[in-house]
Amino acid sequence: MNTPVISFEFSAPRDEQARNKVLTVRDKLSELDAAFFSITYGAGGSTRDGTLQTALALASTGTNTAPHLSFGGDDEVFIRDLLAQYQAAGIDRIVALRGDVPSGTGPGTHIYADELVTFIRQESGDHFHIEVAAYPEVHPDSKSPQSDLDYFKQKVDAGADSAITQYFYNADAYFHYVDSAAALGVDIPIVPGIMPITNVDTLIRFSDKCGADIPRWIKQQLIEYRGDKASLQSFATDLVTSLCHRLLEGGAPGLHFYTLNQSLPTLRIFRQLSL
Repeated sequence: MNTPVISFEFSAPRDEQARNKVLTVRDKLSELDAAFFSITYGAGGSTRDGTLQTALALASTGTNTAPHLSFGGDDEVFIRDLLAQYQAAGIDRIVALRGDVPSGTGPGTHIYADELVTFIRQESGDHFHIEVAAYPEVHPDSKSPQSDLDYFKQKVDAGADSAITQYFYNADAYFHYVDSAAALGVDIPIVPGIMPITNVDTLIRFSDKCGADIPRWIKQQLIEYRGDKASLQSFATDLVTSLCHRLLEGGAPGLHFYTLNQSLPTLRIFRQLSL
C-alpha cells in the first residue's frame, strides 16, 4: 500500500482568539506529517476574512495551506484578487466549492464549482492544485445519484486535480462512488473525508442537514452513550479508526480529517491507526 496522503480541515475563525486556537491545533497536528491544512470559506462575507487571514498566517510559517473558495455572492473581481493574494503568499492549493448565496444578497455571476474551477484555470493556469467536493451518499440537492456523478465529472473535466468527499460512516458508499466515477472516466484521486465524533446531537443535526447518513446501529449506540463521555469517546474512536483502516486497505489514496478545530479526537484515531 502506498503512503496515504493525510490532510486536515479547519473551520475559518471569526476573531483573533479563534485564529490563535487554530494555529495551536495546527502545531499539535503537525507531528502527523500532513500534506496540507484546508480552511473553510464563507462566501459574501461570513467567515471569508477569517479564511484569508488564517491562510496567510499558516502560509507565512511554511505550512502547506489550502483555502476553500466559492463564488456565492462574490464576483469575479473579488475572487481574482483573492487568487492573486494566495499566489503571492506561495499558496498553491485551492478547495473549489459551490457557492451558497448569502441570505439577503443577490446572486453573483457564477455559483457552481465547475465554473469556479474554469475561472481559476483561466486566471492562474496550473499554479493551483484544485480540490473539489465529492458526495458518496449523494448531494442533498441532487436529483439522482447519476446526476450527482455527472456533475462531479463536470468539475473534473473543468480542471480539478483531486477530490475530497463529504464525511460518511459506510465504507461501501465510498467504494461504490469511486467505482461509479471511474466508469465515467474519472481518474483523479478521491480522498475520503473523515469526521471524528465528539458531540452526538450536533453530529445528528448536521448530518440530517448535509445528507450524510449515520447507519441506524451507529446512531442508536451514540444516543445510548450520549451521557457517558468515556464510553462515547471509546466507541467513537474505535468506530472511526475501523472505518479508516477499511478505506486505506481498500485503496483510498488518503484521509482528510474534519477536525472541528480540535486536535485530540483526530490524534486518538491516529494513535490507533499507527500510520
